[in-house]
Amino acid sequence: MQATVSPSRPDTATQVRPVKLLIVDDRPENILSLESILEGPGREILKAESGNEALRIALKEDIAVMLLDVQMPEMDGFEVARLLKENSKTRDISIIFVTALSKEERYTMQGYEEGAVDYLHKPLDVNVVKAKVAVFEKLYRQKIELRENAERLESVNKQLGEFVYIVSHDLKAPLRGLASLASFMEEELGAEPKVEVVELLNMMKSRTARMQQLIDGILHYSRMANNRGDREDVDLNELINSIIDLIAPASNVVIETPDNLPVILAERVKLHEVLQNLIINGIKYNDKAEIRIKIAFEDNGSHYRFHVTDNGVGIRPEHQEKIFGIFQTLQPKDQCESTGIGLTIVKKIIEQQEGAVTIASEVGSGTTFSFTWKK
Repeated sequence: MQATVSPSRPDTATQVRPVKLLIVDDRPENILSLESILEGPGREILKAESGNEALRIALKEDIAVMLLDVQMPEMDGFEVARLLKENSKTRDISIIFVTALSKEERYTMQGYEEGAVDYLHKPLDVNVVKAKVAVFEKLYRQKIELRENAERLESVNKQLGEFVYIVSHDLKAPLRGLASLASFMEEELGAEPKVEVVELLNMMKSRTARMQQLIDGILHYSRMANNRGDREDVDLNELINSIIDLIAPASNVVIETPDNLPVILAERVKLHEVLQNLIINGIKYNDKAEIRIKIAFEDNGSHYRFHVTDNGVGIRPEHQEKIFGIFQTLQPKDQCESTGIGLTIVKKIIEQQEGAVTIASEVGSGTTFSFTWKK
């Protein structure tokens, strides 16, 4: 028997794309009965009189709900359901078994084990049939809507990333010109320039450099926050050593790490970014003759937990949440080399990993940043 489509009245008000229901039964009169119950606006009814035919239709069409007779020759409903669940294209179809078998628990459990979402027992109750199918039809529409929203969001994020890159490039061009102009003017001042002029030129170069750092920071934030990389085995000893080599701290900086740190599965680039930012922060905001940074690690079952502790200036309680906001710094902006983006990136990355970051700090004694990282 060829698959047929029963016409349904168009629903121009709300539905754009009809939901496809597949009725599978080896007896045409049963199909006709269910079709008369289920036909309506926004629905397309497909029909099959065997398990093999049902599988062919399911692979070809986007089926929302399948009403599947259990007792069929050659291939029964349980086997059809099992094959559907083994295929990536059909495993999400909501299968409702239609059966005249006993309501004993063993039959019901077998159906659920094979992938059924519900049961309809013969003789059919029209209201029950309509209600159950309506529930799974609604869930299907919601799933499609969520998928489409996710696709739109991904497209918007991509466009925003491209926009940020273009804007950053366009803004940096005149800044490079200003920096070159300031250097040129400084060279033309002669042997005994006025102190006021030199100060203005230095201020101009400093502000230009800071603006370039801010633009680079925004671009970096956009890339780090939105890109998802592959997870790989990360040797924490090697990772932290590579960060220390990259930072190249001064001789008065001591960084303590635990012995025998493990190898964990994680996005290397993002974990590197978080630890590097926290270590640099501990060095930058430190007024001690000997700067000490201590790194600790714990395995908490479903999450890893890291601690980065410094002996620096500390953070007042009223500032501890604010510092994660973009462009937020603890010093006046005209006195600070920081862009105020680093900790924003840290928080964003950690939350992407379904973790959280917390602060414990005492003014004058130091700060501990602790964060969790989902396995």
